[in-house]
Amino acid sequence: MRAIDCSKPGGPEALRPVDVPLPAPGEGEVLIRVAAAGVNRPDVLQRLGFYAPPEGASPYPGLEVAGEIVAVGGDSARELLGQKVCALIPGGGYAEYAVAPVLTCLPVPPLLSLREAAAMPETLFTVWTNLFERAYATEGDTVLVHGGTSGIGTMAIALCRLFGVSIIVTCGNADKCNAALDLGATHAIDYSRQDYVAEVLKITDGKGVQAVLDMVGGDYVPRNLACLTEEGRHVSIAFQRGATATVNVMEVMRKRLTLTGSTLRPRSNAFKGLVADELHRTVWPHVAEGRLRPVMDKSFPLDQASEAHRRMENGTHVGKIVLTID
Repeated sequence: MRAIDCSKPGGPEALRPVDVPLPAPGEGEVLIRVAAAGVNRPDVLQRLGFYAPPEGASPYPGLEVAGEIVAVGGDSARELLGQKVCALIPGGGYAEYAVAPVLTCLPVPPLLSLREAAAMPETLFTVWTNLFERAYATEGDTVLVHGGTSGIGTMAIALCRLFGVSIIVTCGNADKCNAALDLGATHAIDYSRQDYVAEVLKITDGKGVQAVLDMVGGDYVPRNLACLTEEGRHVSIAFQRGATATVNVMEVMRKRLTLTGSTLRPRSNAFKGLVADELHRTVWPHVAEGRLRPVMDKSFPLDQASEAHRRMENGTHVGKIVLTID
């Protein structure tokens, strides 16, 4: 099969098509003939040599796929053969075939294309576990999410709309703010020309938000804390501006704030399976009925993975970038 290799770290040109043997599914796994694979920021970090796959995972990038199950491993249910699914995987999505844990597969409903389905798992699992579980966002809350037009940001907007949560997002320019508002964000702040802390406090009449979902880190963390109301929750999922921050502990104590964070890729299949079950019960009915679908940016053929990464890195995309396989 064809796969995309990035064993030599570097720029987008480090992604190169290679011919490799088909992977074999083990116990509790299925083999998916990939129709499309999502492109995510962790793929870029892996290509740069900063984010190695977990032990035992495929060395090739790609954390989400959609396609048809063509083989099952061990005693996995054979009735899965031929089913169209999307799946969260620990690696190997940039390929014509990928192995996925049965536990992290979700059925592709008729209203969702395989290209759209491939753009769902990584952001859906990430936003659900961090914003709705770790940060306890609930109906009536107001939350702040950075990167409003990213895959994470657009999924957060969609989920907040579904579950009655007001969402303030930050974006890098006016066009992206307008795009976020068109997608359903309650408010959008242009961080290139506005102080987002002051704007958040203005929007909330000085009260602050119940939760912040942060992928920036560094000097954003103390500023995020200033945006939180009493009992507010701050969840870190990435650190594009650095993994360390200086915070005022007195402010944390005075406002009784919670600082937490998580990574998804290294978590066990058992944990991810529990999340998949919850999503299947709580969120997937909205997908099946067409009320939730990913915001799609642009598709590239598998062999043009380098171009997909260039688009992600230049920051012009709105929503998800995917690779397609003929």
